[in-house]
Amino acid sequence: MTLLLALVAGALIGLSLGALGGGGSILAVPVLVYLLGQDAGQATTGSLVVVGVTSLIGAVTAHRAGNVMLARGVTFGVVAIGGAAAGANASAHVADPVLLAAFAALMLLVGGGMAFRQVRHARQFSCGHQSEAGSRPRRPTLDDPIIAFREGFMCDCPRAVKVLVTATVVGLLTGFFGVGGGFLVVPALVLALALPMTYAAGTSLVVITLTSAAALAVRAGVGTTPAWTLVATLTAASAAGGFAGVRLADRIDTTKLSAAFTVLVLGVAVYTASQALPALV
Repeated sequence: MTLLLALVAGALIGLSLGALGGGGSILAVPVLVYLLGQDAGQATTGSLVVVGVTSLIGAVTAHRAGNVMLARGVTFGVVAIGGAAAGANASAHVADPVLLAAFAALMLLVGGGMAFRQVRHARQFSCGHQSEAGSRPRRPTLDDPIIAFREGFMCDCPRAVKVLVTATVVGLLTGFFGVGGGFLVVPALVLALALPMTYAAGTSLVVITLTSAAALAVRAGVGTTPAWTLVATLTAASAAGGFAGVRLADRIDTTKLSAAFTVLVLGVAVYTASQALPALV
């Protein structure tokens, strides 16, 4: 019965990732805790496997489609590794109720952000502010380096600081909560590296893969061991669901699906808070 729940939950997580392009991984922790009986430490570690594998598969697919700026994604991800390691180490020393309460707050923030974007999109659509079909942004080039050593030392220091801060925050969240952090990585890539949204979404998967791997390596050294059979089942089902979601995206109304997923995230956040907050008292 537990493996069946893992299959169903993993498929739903993958479907949301494939059809909506992100967000589903944030459900992995509450699924592991409340459906599959893992403690918070085990769940946040196991979630990194689900997130990392799913992101790697997505990154390869996006790269083949030409939507990944690999050099920039690797650079941002490498900078974020320090934050991921620090976050993973800190998470191992936090009590389960505190970790789950903080995770509930994060889910509420993500769900609120998703709802805000959907309302704004609906208003723009009703006002006729739609982008023209086929208006794919120009692929960015690497002719604007932040730091260069050609013909002397050159540094765009304000931009370098922005990259360092945003990458470190992304890494901290990934390591501490065991989530992909795509909701933060995508806008960070847009703001810090000036990537168009089309390329930021694909490139973010490279960043998430690197930070998840770094955080998982740290977790492996602090004795947090999840139930690997459940994690493997959840991961396999998520990967399969992701493939199905990509195909469904062209056949279903993703606007309605996104709205339903937002409600689901907010509902799970409220439930997680209701379970975690009383334990803090």
